[in-house]
Amino acid sequence: MRPRQTLPALWLLSDARNDAVLEQALAKLPRGSGLVFRHYHLPPEERRARFAKVRRLCRAHGHVAVLAGATRWPADGHYGARMPGRLYLATVHSAREIARANLAGADAVLLSPVFPTRSHPGAATLGPVRFRLLARLSCAPVIALGGMDPRGARALRWPRWAAIDGLS
Repeated sequence: MRPRQTLPALWLLSDARNDAVLEQALAKLPRGSGLVFRHYHLPPEERRARFAKVRRLCRAHGHVAVLAGATRWPADGHYGARMPGRLYLATVHSAREIARANLAGADAVLLSPVFPTRSHPGAATLGPVRFRLLARLSCAPVIALGGMDPRGARALRWPRWAAIDGLS
């Protein structure tokens, strides 16, 4: 993590589902929240232009803008790819993936899916107990992901969480 950069407690992930309401969702987040910009549905040039616009909005609201993928566009951090001098977030689902993230020096990991999610209907979930057991294995801060919303975050009683639908 870059010096003096604080890891947000609340993260919004973007994709085609919340693109139409992304600006409003970012405006509603508490100052200092984070965005993981995915938008894989857009062609590269459209994705780059959309990210530039959203990144400016993040800056205006004091949010951290993390870009998914190994693209070297200006961003506060990257999701799934290490870029020198930038925040590095990794997604993990198992002890093996947590070990890989530890070895890679991830600044934070998104551990999922905690609860049932629209992104992966019918997929097995970790549930609170397994989530906490796996989270203990991480050397980096853990961000809960998967079926998270304010109610789920209160039930889980975890300091950091992320959502797509739950914050859009």
